[in-house]
Amino acid sequence: MTFNKGYTQIYTGDGKGKTTAALGLALRAAGAGLNVYIAQFIKSGDYSEIKALSRFADRITVEQFGQGRFVKGKPSPEDRAAGRKGLRALRSAMNSGSYQVVIMEEGNVAAMCGLFPVDDILAIMTQKPAAVELVITGRGADPRVIDKADLVTEMKAVKHYFQDGVAARVGIEK
Repeated sequence: MTFNKGYTQIYTGDGKGKTTAALGLALRAAGAGLNVYIAQFIKSGDYSEIKALSRFADRITVEQFGQGRFVKGKPSPEDRAAGRKGLRALRSAMNSGSYQVVIMEEGNVAAMCGLFPVDDILAIMTQKPAAVELVITGRGADPRVIDKADLVTEMKAVKHYFQDGVAARVGIEK
């Protein structure tokens, strides 16, 4: 299965569910026989979603380019190098013809933190092959990214409850 016209989707906003929405789309795509590439730009490690997605390794490829910590202040040279490495891998996957869905998880946050310029996201959006669905997640999407996208969903925080730094629901990370 291929797309005649793959769209560029943005999941942004201050509410929870951006990554969850992208992962749900990845699972649906895999179930439909599509191949999915996910580049994680902030996270590093064996999170619950990594464990779950490993069950679909024949259809979903996940690569992590984060340093495993939040970027506060000016990013380190290692942070920026990891971001550039992730951009190269994402471009390669997107243009390989092997993947019909490409997810730039926390791409907006990576740009907002200075791991790479927003212009890199805009270039990826422009270079996207017609048959690829591109999904970019993360709060703080630049207005230019929003304008260029085909579909934009803003998650809004209505009621988020955390107690002592632990999510009120099991398995959800703060």
